[in-house]
Amino acid sequence: MIRRRAHDESQAMAMSVSEPNPAAPGPQAQAHQHLVRACLAAAPGAWDEFVGRFAGLFGHVVGRTSAHHGLPLSGGERDDIVAEILVELLRNDAAALRGFAGRSSLPTYLTVIARRVAVRSLQRARERRPIPVGDGREQVDRHDAVAALVDREAIEALLGTLDETEARLIRLHHLEQRSYGEISLLTGLPVGSIGPTLSKARQKIRDHAGGMPRS
Repeated sequence: MIRRRAHDESQAMAMSVSEPNPAAPGPQAQAHQHLVRACLAAAPGAWDEFVGRFAGLFGHVVGRTSAHHGLPLSGGERDDIVAEILVELLRNDAAALRGFAGRSSLPTYLTVIARRVAVRSLQRARERRPIPVGDGREQVDRHDAVAALVDREAIEALLGTLDETEARLIRLHHLEQRSYGEISLLTGLPVGSIGPTLSKARQKIRDHAGGMPRS
Protein backbone atom coordinates (compact mmCIF):
# COMPACT_ATOMS: atom_id res chain seq x y z
CA MET A 1 0.00 0.00 0.00
CA ILE A 2 2.87 2.36 0.85
CA ARG A 3 4.61 1.57 -2.45
CA ARG A 4 1.43 2.23 -4.46
CA ARG A 5 0.87 5.57 -2.75
CA ALA A 6 4.51 6.49 -3.25
CA HIS A 7 4.27 5.64 -6.96
CA ASP A 8 1.13 7.74 -7.38
CA GLU A 9 2.74 10.77 -5.77
CA SER A 10 6.33 10.45 -7.05
CA GLN A 11 5.78 12.47 -10.22
CA ALA A 12 3.98 15.26 -8.41
CA MET A 13 6.70 15.42 -5.78
CA ALA A 14 9.46 15.40 -8.42
CA MET A 15 7.83 18.25 -10.33
CA SER A 16 7.61 20.35 -7.21
CA VAL A 17 11.22 20.17 -6.05
CA SER A 18 12.46 23.15 -8.08
CA GLU A 19 9.51 25.46 -7.59
CA PRO A 20 10.15 28.53 -5.44
CA ASN A 21 8.45 28.59 -2.07
CA PRO A 22 5.60 31.12 -2.00
CA ALA A 23 5.72 34.00 0.47
CA ALA A 24 2.73 32.67 2.42
CA PRO A 25 2.56 28.89 2.97
CA GLY A 26 -0.23 27.32 0.96
CA PRO A 27 -2.37 24.40 2.09
CA GLN A 28 0.17 21.82 0.89
CA ALA A 29 3.06 23.56 2.66
CA GLN A 30 1.01 23.76 5.84
CA ALA A 31 0.16 20.07 5.55
CA HIS A 32 3.84 19.21 5.11
CA GLN A 33 4.81 21.28 8.16
CA HIS A 34 2.10 19.58 10.19
CA LEU A 35 3.34 16.15 9.04
CA VAL A 36 6.93 16.94 10.06
CA ARG A 37 5.76 18.11 13.49
CA ALA A 38 3.68 14.96 13.87
CA CYS A 39 6.70 12.78 13.01
CA LEU A 40 8.86 14.62 15.53
CA ALA A 41 6.16 14.16 18.16
CA ALA A 42 5.99 10.43 17.31
CA ALA A 43 2.27 10.74 16.57
CA PRO A 44 0.70 7.35 15.70
CA GLY A 45 0.88 6.68 11.98
CA ALA A 46 2.80 9.88 11.18
CA TRP A 47 6.04 8.19 10.08
CA ASP A 48 4.16 5.69 7.92
CA GLU A 49 2.36 8.61 6.26
CA PHE A 50 5.67 10.42 5.72
CA VAL A 51 7.22 7.34 4.10
CA GLY A 52 4.13 6.85 1.97
CA ARG A 53 4.29 10.44 0.73
CA PHE A 54 8.01 10.74 0.04
CA ALA A 55 9.45 7.27 -0.65
CA GLY A 56 8.52 7.75 -4.31
CA LEU A 57 10.35 11.07 -4.43
CA PHE A 58 13.43 9.48 -2.86
CA GLY A 59 13.32 6.66 -5.39
CA HIS A 60 13.10 9.22 -8.20
CA VAL A 61 16.12 11.12 -6.85
CA VAL A 62 18.17 7.92 -6.46
CA GLY A 63 17.30 6.79 -9.99
CA ARG A 64 18.17 10.16 -11.50
CA THR A 65 21.43 10.42 -9.56
CA SER A 66 22.50 6.89 -10.49
CA ALA A 67 21.79 7.64 -14.16
CA HIS A 68 24.01 10.72 -14.05
CA HIS A 69 26.60 8.71 -12.13
CA GLY A 70 26.61 6.07 -14.87
CA LEU A 71 26.10 3.33 -12.30
CA PRO A 72 22.93 1.31 -12.97
CA LEU A 73 21.13 -0.02 -9.91
CA SER A 74 18.95 -3.04 -9.36
CA GLY A 75 15.57 -2.55 -7.71
CA GLY A 76 16.98 -3.91 -4.48
CA GLU A 77 19.98 -1.58 -4.56
CA ARG A 78 17.74 1.41 -5.12
CA ASP A 79 15.49 0.37 -2.23
CA ASP A 80 18.58 0.06 0.00
CA ILE A 81 19.58 3.65 -0.77
CA VAL A 82 16.04 4.88 -0.13
CA ALA A 83 16.27 3.12 3.24
CA GLU A 84 19.58 4.92 3.88
CA ILE A 85 17.86 8.24 3.19
CA LEU A 86 15.14 7.43 5.70
CA VAL A 87 17.75 6.45 8.28
CA GLU A 88 19.60 9.71 7.64
CA LEU A 89 16.42 11.66 8.37
CA LEU A 90 16.08 9.92 11.74
CA ARG A 91 19.75 10.04 12.71
CA ASN A 92 20.74 12.01 15.83
CA ASP A 93 17.20 12.33 17.16
CA ALA A 94 15.84 13.24 13.70
CA ALA A 95 18.19 16.21 13.39
CA ALA A 96 17.54 16.53 9.65
CA LEU A 97 13.78 16.75 10.14
CA ARG A 98 14.23 19.16 13.04
CA GLY A 99 16.34 21.33 10.75
CA PHE A 100 13.41 21.94 8.39
CA ALA A 101 12.48 25.56 8.98
CA GLY A 102 9.97 26.05 6.16
CA ARG A 103 12.14 28.49 4.20
CA SER A 104 11.99 26.13 1.23
CA SER A 105 9.31 23.61 0.34
CA LEU A 106 9.59 20.27 2.11
CA PRO A 107 10.13 18.34 -1.17
CA THR A 108 13.01 20.70 -2.06
CA TYR A 109 14.56 20.28 1.39
CA LEU A 110 14.23 16.49 1.26
CA THR A 111 15.59 16.34 -2.30
CA VAL A 112 18.84 18.04 -1.26
CA ILE A 113 19.29 15.54 1.58
CA ALA A 114 18.37 12.58 -0.65
CA ARG A 115 20.88 13.57 -3.34
CA ARG A 116 23.71 13.79 -0.82
CA VAL A 117 22.93 10.39 0.66
CA ALA A 118 22.53 8.88 -2.82
CA VAL A 119 25.88 10.20 -4.02
CA ARG A 120 27.70 8.88 -0.95
CA SER A 121 26.08 5.46 -1.43
CA LEU A 122 26.86 5.39 -5.15
CA GLN A 123 30.48 6.30 -4.51
CA ARG A 124 30.77 3.42 -2.05
CA ALA A 125 29.12 1.10 -4.57
CA ARG A 126 31.60 2.14 -7.26
CA GLU A 127 34.52 1.45 -4.93
CA ARG A 128 33.20 -2.07 -4.33
CA ARG A 129 32.91 -2.84 -8.06
CA PRO A 130 35.86 -4.07 -10.15
CA ILE A 131 38.03 -1.28 -11.56
CA PRO A 132 38.87 -1.62 -15.29
CA VAL A 133 42.50 -2.02 -16.34
CA GLY A 134 44.11 1.41 -16.56
CA ASP A 135 45.40 4.20 -14.35
CA GLY A 136 42.03 4.96 -12.76
CA ARG A 137 41.95 8.51 -14.10
CA GLU A 138 38.51 8.02 -15.66
CA GLN A 139 37.12 6.79 -12.34
CA VAL A 140 38.39 9.92 -10.54
CA ASP A 141 37.00 12.18 -13.26
CA ARG A 142 33.55 10.59 -13.02
CA HIS A 143 33.62 10.81 -9.21
CA ASP A 144 34.36 14.53 -9.44
CA ALA A 145 31.68 15.00 -12.08
CA VAL A 146 29.01 13.51 -9.83
CA ALA A 147 30.01 15.71 -6.90
CA ALA A 148 29.83 18.73 -9.19
CA LEU A 149 26.40 17.62 -10.42
CA VAL A 150 25.02 17.49 -6.88
CA ASP A 151 26.37 20.96 -6.14
CA ARG A 152 24.85 22.25 -9.38
CA GLU A 153 21.42 20.74 -8.68
CA ALA A 154 21.43 22.00 -5.09
CA ILE A 155 22.13 25.52 -6.38
CA GLU A 156 19.45 25.22 -9.06
CA ALA A 157 16.93 24.21 -6.40
CA LEU A 158 17.60 27.47 -4.54
CA LEU A 159 17.85 29.91 -7.45
CA GLY A 160 14.16 30.70 -7.17
CA THR A 161 14.99 32.81 -4.11
CA LEU A 162 17.02 35.27 -6.21
CA ASP A 163 16.03 38.03 -8.56
CA GLU A 164 16.67 37.57 -12.28
CA THR A 165 20.06 39.31 -12.35
CA GLU A 166 21.37 37.50 -9.27
CA ALA A 167 20.25 34.10 -10.55
CA ARG A 168 21.90 34.73 -13.92
CA LEU A 169 25.19 35.72 -12.30
CA ILE A 170 25.18 32.61 -10.10
CA ARG A 171 24.59 30.41 -13.16
CA LEU A 172 27.28 32.11 -15.22
CA HIS A 173 29.97 32.21 -12.52
CA HIS A 174 29.36 29.11 -10.42
CA LEU A 175 27.68 26.73 -12.86
CA GLU A 176 29.32 27.76 -16.15
CA GLN A 177 32.65 28.84 -14.58
CA ARG A 178 32.67 32.19 -16.40
CA SER A 179 35.17 34.89 -15.44
CA TYR A 180 34.04 38.34 -14.35
CA GLY A 181 35.22 39.70 -17.70
CA GLU A 182 33.13 37.19 -19.64
CA ILE A 183 30.11 37.87 -17.45
CA SER A 184 30.49 41.61 -18.03
CA LEU A 185 30.51 41.05 -21.81
CA LEU A 186 27.47 38.76 -21.64
CA THR A 187 25.37 40.89 -19.30
CA GLY A 188 26.59 44.44 -19.85
CA LEU A 189 27.23 44.83 -16.12
CA PRO A 190 30.36 46.69 -14.96
CA VAL A 191 33.07 44.27 -13.83
CA GLY A 192 33.28 46.05 -10.47
CA SER A 193 29.61 45.37 -9.71
CA ILE A 194 29.73 41.63 -10.36
CA GLY A 195 31.60 40.58 -7.20
CA PRO A 196 29.34 42.47 -4.76
CA THR A 197 26.21 41.21 -6.55
CA LEU A 198 27.46 37.62 -6.41
CA SER A 199 28.25 38.00 -2.70
CA LYS A 200 24.75 39.28 -2.04
CA ALA A 201 23.23 36.41 -4.05
CA ARG A 202 25.31 33.80 -2.21
CA GLN A 203 24.22 35.25 1.13
CA LYS A 204 20.58 35.00 0.05
CA ILE A 205 21.11 31.35 -0.83
CA ARG A 206 22.78 30.67 2.53
CA ASP A 207 19.96 32.41 4.37
CA HIS A 208 17.34 30.50 2.41
CA ALA A 209 19.05 27.14 2.85
CA GLY A 210 19.22 27.92 6.55
CA GLY A 211 19.33 24.74 8.58
CA MET A 212 19.73 22.31 5.71
CA PRO A 213 22.15 19.64 6.93
CA ARG A 214 25.48 19.47 5.12
CA SER A 215 27.26 16.35 3.99
